[in-house]
Amino acid sequence: MHIKHVALNVNDLEESIKFYEMITELSVARRFKSEPGEVAFLRNKSGETEIELIYMPQGSKFQGKGIFICFETDKLDEMHKLAIDKGLNPSSIQEPGDNTRYFYVYDPNGVSIQLRVFPK
Repeated sequence: MHIKHVALNVNDLEESIKFYEMITELSVARRFKSEPGEVAFLRNKSGETEIELIYMPQGSKFQGKGIFICFETDKLDEMHKLAIDKGLNPSSIQEPGDNTRYFYVYDPNGVSIQLRVFPK
């Protein structure tokens, strides 16, 4: 068994798509109206990672407190610099002593996104 996708309610679909395309390098695989809102699925090139972004204009405003999503990357330093350059205020890069390195950045809805390098 594995997770097919993670669904997140978002307050601004365009802003959230832009963030996830930039920071996680996912891209829109499909997008459609779901009255009264809109849904976008973003996935990586191989298709094994997918996020569903759900925008409902009349829904309660989502605050992503208490959740974080980890993405594995082999470009940690490059992505950290990008987050800094885009004014996203990422955490410093952490090295916890288990041969991994990571940093956190918040998405536009307050969900903590971790980008992490794992040992090969």
